[in-house]
Amino acid sequence: MVKTRLEAFSDGVIAIIITIMVLELKVPHDDSWTALKPLFPVFLSYLLSFIYIGIYWNNHHHLLHTVNNISGKVLWANNNLLFWLSLVPFTTTWMGENHFSTWPVAIYGIVLLMAGVAYYILERTLLDHAINNTKLAKAVGSDIKGKSSIAIYIIAIVLTFIHPFIGCFLYIFVAAMWLIPDKRIEKKLTEEK
Repeated sequence: MVKTRLEAFSDGVIAIIITIMVLELKVPHDDSWTALKPLFPVFLSYLLSFIYIGIYWNNHHHLLHTVNNISGKVLWANNNLLFWLSLVPFTTTWMGENHFSTWPVAIYGIVLLMAGVAYYILERTLLDHAINNTKLAKAVGSDIKGKSSIAIYIIAIVLTFIHPFIGCFLYIFVAAMWLIPDKRIEKKLTEEK
């Protein structure tokens, strides 16, 4: 199957996720600067989640750029990723409105963990589908960055129960690791031209 429908569907779902998140930013009914103060935690959680969704969109785009066609397994692996990403708006709002308390931060981390695992599954499914896709195989390599992200999420979730800000710091750390799109894929695609 050609990949264009998968790309279009994924882009649409990701756009809807971002739209839902921004709609959760409630406008205060007061026109003073102090009216914004209670919204600060909600805005911070929105900012972090927006960055995460942007990271997934960028890397998803790069990942799919390496393949020409897909299979049913790839469709389901992609749906798995979109499912976990679709939970980000809920956990984002819950975490922000509860001022980064323990359980919302832990559940947010679980959703990030599962999205990371789903992305890894999608990556591996694409590799299995395109056995001869040396561009993707060389670009991904042993995927230390992806595996270490999953490990950091697990550590962050556990440490959230000591203090939620430790978990938040580690979520920010993982986002910083991925903020720049995966150069391995771009480099291999450039070399192939």
